Amino acid sequence: MAMEFEARGAQDARAAQAGTLPPVGTFGLGSADYPVLLSLIKDAPELLYYRGDLSVLSLPTVAVVGSRRATEYGKWVAYNLGKRCAEHGVVVVSGMAEGIDSYAHQGALAGGGRTVAVFGTGIDICFPMNNGGLLRQILHDGLVLSEYPPGYPASKYTFPQRNRIISGLSYATVVVEAAISSGSLITAERAAEQGREVYAVPGNINRKTSIGCNKLIADGARPLVFLDDVIADLGIRLHASGKKAVRLTGLERAVHDLVLENGEIRPEEAALLTRASESEIRSAVTLLEMKGLVHYAAGRILITR
Repeated sequence: MAMEFEARGAQDARAAQAGTLPPVGTFGLGSADYPVLLSLIKDAPELLYYRGDLSVLSLPTVAVVGSRRATEYGKWVAYNLGKRCAEHGVVVVSGMAEGIDSYAHQGALAGGGRTVAVFGTGIDICFPMNNGGLLRQILHDGLVLSEYPPGYPASKYTFPQRNRIISGLSYATVVVEAAISSGSLITAERAAEQGREVYAVPGNINRKTSIGCNKLIADGARPLVFLDDVIADLGIRLHASGKKAVRLTGLERAVHDLVLENGEIRPEEAALLTRASESEIRSAVTLLEMKGLVHYAAGRILITR
């Protein structure tokens, strides 16, 4: 899979050189195209390079950011939050990094919505390279922005600098997972400085990727208790997600409820709690996977929707 994405990323680089990707455009501070929200921050970029559909910036926006080393739980939250935002016409803004950022973009696209990726490199550089396929999807249904000119390389300074744009474009910023030294905390800090709402997803206190979020909550960020909280707080009327009803057997329902309650569970734990055999649990999990309700990874049963 990694080799496939790397190949697609290389294809995108060649496509950009051949001119088959959308052309690069620019707009400056004070122009009609410049987003009002971004213009209100004290260090708004004077010039932005873009590819894609600028009309996306006229829609409600929420930033979703987090750790590159995301857990399965974090990926689930980012994907489903992105999807839920898309279902309500909210644009997801993120940085197209590995982990949480990528899953948030993917969720928005899966929900039939729009998404914005803000680069910490030149607009013509796909970083990371293995996100070439995702980049093409974003350009088809969204927008890519950068304050750096084409060809500008990544550095340890460019990504923290671009984070103010991610938060500046957004009415609210949601941090899904973050270690104590995560760049996502910089985005949250900039959002707070900009007077925007900051949400953090509570996490296990024994996980490194939860420390940053739990610390944000302790310092006054709003805990994201339900995925729809941020959407409701934007004043958008909530509606059903359009999921089809799925018929479950008694054991399937019991396993699904256990995963919903615990976030994740091992088959042997589910067997103990349901008094079923492990083989019965694994059969139920296989059927639940076929119905799109759970998935099995790293020895754990995790919720899908």
